[in-house]
Amino acid sequence: MIPFARVIFHVDMDAFFAAIEQRDRPELRGKPVIVGAPPDRRGVVCTASYEARKFGVKSAMPSRTAGRLCPHGIFLKPRGAVYGAESALIMRILADFTPLVEQVSVDEAYLDVSACVREPDPVAAIPASRRLALELKRRIFRERGLTASIGVGSNKFLSKVASDFQKPDGLTLVREEQKRDFLRPLPVRAIPGIGPVSGARLLECSIQTIGDIQDSTPARLRAAVGSFAEALHALSLGEDRRELSFDEERKSVGSEHTFEVDTSDARRIAETLASLAEDVAGTLAREGLTAGTVQIKVRYADFTTLTRQMTLGEPVVSAREIHQAALHLLEREKLLVGHIRLLGVSTSHLAPPSGQLRLGL
Repeated sequence: MIPFARVIFHVDMDAFFAAIEQRDRPELRGKPVIVGAPPDRRGVVCTASYEARKFGVKSAMPSRTAGRLCPHGIFLKPRGAVYGAESALIMRILADFTPLVEQVSVDEAYLDVSACVREPDPVAAIPASRRLALELKRRIFRERGLTASIGVGSNKFLSKVASDFQKPDGLTLVREEQKRDFLRPLPVRAIPGIGPVSGARLLECSIQTIGDIQDSTPARLRAAVGSFAEALHALSLGEDRRELSFDEERKSVGSEHTFEVDTSDARRIAETLASLAEDVAGTLAREGLTAGTVQIKVRYADFTTLTRQMTLGEPVVSAREIHQAALHLLEREKLLVGHIRLLGVSTSHLAPPSGQLRLGL
């Protein structure tokens, strides 16, 4: 049996922002580092070190909550320019292994390495894939002093799940003929996009593991997740037909966040939009681009998804202006109805700057 139709790596840097801070400041190593707003101010956690995660601190959690959970946590202001520069250096390392790199965020990317591990005997592609992944991990650590977790599979979904399997500093390879058995015992929350609300709905239908999804009827799944049932069942079998995107021309810059628990809290939504705007503005600044259009994406608890956008009077790059535009869209389009599962902010109509820009990040 041919073990892989394709060989896809998902490379995910471990606690990226916090790891950079611990690398640059040795006195922080082994300590609970929380990158984000301080606990006495309104704001959210961007990233928490694994030492802080032991206390239950998570990304996008309100900083005040993080402060209560981890009273000895060391809160640090994000250094967006530093993280962006580090991301660019890591992506260059990935590009040295294959030109087929799809960067999906500042700290993760998919790589199609099929050509790199092609062997006369297809079975030999498995140890070749492992060797290549180990070499990539070692080079990132040697050159950047950071660890990455890598998942290896025949598609994006499998490699993504695999990269989360043994964090931090993990390497997990999912053989094609073993993918269903690998997925069966995992909790349903291991599937990207399944959060607490949809997870609870699945649990109400006695669906706790991916194996339960594999064994479910379409009607049973539809009762839990509606129109997402067919796609969810395909994922549970390890099937994912999404292609990697290698378009080098940047058409948009965006950032999304899925809430751990669906929310209608206007303050939390505004704070999350501010965090997303900072992510987007940081990318625009690093790449020397301005944006002429701001778009907001809202996905509700029932998976209904709406997008709204506005064209700006003049191009912007500042987080403050992007945040203001996103808030304006949220209010103008009356999107604060019901419980929200996911928020996204993106910009398009990108161009190099002309004249003096407001860089108030």
